[in-house]
Amino acid sequence: MKTNPHPAVLVLEDGIYFKGWSSPSAYTVTGEVVFTTGMTGYQEIIMDPSYAGQIIIFTSPEIGNTGTNDEDNESFQSNCAGIITRNFCYSPTNWRMKKNLSSFLDEQKVPFIYGIDTRILTQHIRTVGAINGCMSNEVLDTQILLKKLKETPSMKGLDLVKQVTSSKNYSWTSTIDSAWDFYSTNKSSKASEKLIVVLDCGVKYNILRYLATYGFKIKVLSATSSATDILAHKPDGILLSNGPGDPSAVTYLKQTLQSIFQKRIPTFGICMGHQIISLALGGETFKLKFGHRGINHPTGIFQKIEITSQNHGFAVNGESFDDPNIQITHYNLNDFTVAGLAHKTLPIFSVQYHPEASPGPHDAKVFFDIFHKMVVAQTH
Repeated sequence: MKTNPHPAVLVLEDGIYFKGWSSPSAYTVTGEVVFTTGMTGYQEIIMDPSYAGQIIIFTSPEIGNTGTNDEDNESFQSNCAGIITRNFCYSPTNWRMKKNLSSFLDEQKVPFIYGIDTRILTQHIRTVGAINGCMSNEVLDTQILLKKLKETPSMKGLDLVKQVTSSKNYSWTSTIDSAWDFYSTNKSSKASEKLIVVLDCGVKYNILRYLATYGFKIKVLSATSSATDILAHKPDGILLSNGPGDPSAVTYLKQTLQSIFQKRIPTFGICMGHQIISLALGGETFKLKFGHRGINHPTGIFQKIEITSQNHGFAVNGESFDDPNIQITHYNLNDFTVAGLAHKTLPIFSVQYHPEASPGPHDAKVFFDIFHKMVVAQTH
């Protein structure tokens, strides 16, 4: 049921502002304003830890039409700073629905503003780049909010991995339901003997669900774990997850990987994991103007294309590697930034996008198959 709307305002650090409406729950929040082009998956986006510290613009004008459910969360709590929509549905309908989006956001303590012309706002972000913004339904004076924005740090140089990584190690066990029957053939008796250590930079649950379909034992460790702590588990494979913030600020994990690589443990990186692996291999990263966020990004090489799900504001500089053993395996075909790489002599590979997010819908599943084969073939 729709409640009485409260006036709200969004102010960008360049002085541009937009007026809209919100729920009665009082808020004043700041964050980097970014946009995502996906027409579906708003619950997964809101619950993706990679959006920590960001205010998300949904370019699809209708948000909330199917409500929310208990199965599609990608983490136990939302870390995004807020969301912006054109139209907000208070009366959704769907056979899987448990509650409407408004109730879900209140439960997750995620502020929202709607009634904004998201098309104009997105065009502005594309022009000036992702910049900080402030949303409020408590203070409507834009000059006061601009002063608050001056105290908000830039995403560049910000380590948000420590904010979202698990505070304690845990084993992941998942009951595979009918939705995952498609992948049940991945299981093998050899895989059930193998342990995968997942370094949690802000891991999405779907990554863990995918690994579970292969029958692996899964141990999730904090991204701050030392090389000694990681190796003490005697992993048969290591997966570095997605995560938020500037990868170049996560120096501790870069150094940890450099201590582990020569152990020749199969290592797979996704998104932030890809960037940190690249840094550990001697590469450099840089901030994109407005990032890649959506579910239809084409990537590939040599006339082979995969449709991928992406969510990142930083990218790897493909020209920064001095090691001839580093091979670029994929490019983003929209702007030709690096989308995947592999090491020619070490069992290391990574992708900038999200193969677990069912893009295509199964174009990128092959990377989990490759990782599975590498781990099963591994001998100590």
